[in-house]
Amino acid sequence: MRTTGMHNPPHPGEMLREDVIEALGISVAETARRLGMSRVALSRVVHGHAAISPDLAVRLERAGAGNARHWLAMQTAYDLWQAEHSAQPEVRQLAS
Repeated sequence: MRTTGMHNPPHPGEMLREDVIEALGISVAETARRLGMSRVALSRVVHGHAAISPDLAVRLERAGAGNARHWLAMQTAYDLWQAEHSAQPEVRQLAS
């Protein structure tokens, strides 16, 4: 189940896998071929081990799978949530 707001957003690769690849009934290998990338690289994205890059976002848009800016916004939201909820060093104000 996908959640938004204060909850951990899904990795956009999960959305790519479920809402595009599985919805179209094609394989990751076929999707990768159509996007001009390796199956291994796309597999890393759809399993949440790699980010959707600007290059991949543009390829997805050109392939008719949504808007590049939307893919990048989802990736940024995911990355920001992860950073906000991970251990950080002590930070002090820059200006007093």
